[in-house]
Amino acid sequence: MKRDYAPVLPGDGATDYARYMRTDELLDLQRRGEEMIHRDELLFQVVHQSSELWLKLAAAELAEAANQVDAGEPGRAEMLLGRATLGVRLVTDQLDMLDHLTPAVFQALQPALGNGSGAESPGWRQIQTASRRLGPAFTRFLAEQHLDLPTLYAGDPAHPCYRLAEAMVEWDERVSLWRVRHYKLAVRIGGHGRIGTKGSPANMLAKLIDHRLFPELWQVRVDLAGAGGAGGDQHVASPA
Repeated sequence: MKRDYAPVLPGDGATDYARYMRTDELLDLQRRGEEMIHRDELLFQVVHQSSELWLKLAAAELAEAANQVDAGEPGRAEMLLGRATLGVRLVTDQLDMLDHLTPAVFQALQPALGNGSGAESPGWRQIQTASRRLGPAFTRFLAEQHLDLPTLYAGDPAHPCYRLAEAMVEWDERVSLWRVRHYKLAVRIGGHGRIGTKGSPANMLAKLIDHRLFPELWQVRVDLAGAGGAGGDQHVASPA
């Protein structure tokens, strides 16, 4: 018996896949051939537009992770952080596509980009906002459990709070690795001067490389190593 594949969902598109995924709109978001000043605008836009989608997902997972911490569910928060971290890893990996742009091609694209900057990315702003929520939520949860970071890190790595803390460290590290990759790419194809070059955008990127979203989760390692496992109360402050 022949199956009827006629679309049943509302909306535009010849199939339900097209209607649900809104592929007609999605694939029309890039500049048309007659609008382009260089054919590699398609590569540039696809990388950045897909990055925004992954970042949107990562920010949503982070926000829900904070909600789960507030609800006393560190295991669920850890799982959601893993998903967010994978999203940023995918964003980082796809930067490899931009290695195919030569410095000359990137300079040719500049008029099409106007004054646009990756610092204006709404996805990264959402990531920052969600990270700022997660830090204080974890601090409150530790206090409710009558725990401090030195005690936690000197204890059982299987403890739910320990596992959540390490998931937060992994998230922090993955964001830092993206920044390193972005900086190297900016120097490689963007024509930005080295660190210290006056007026170079690379200076801002370089300053962000060592920025930590949850600095106390890194500092506790230093404190434990320096004090042989002893230390005072530590709290996870929200990032600057």
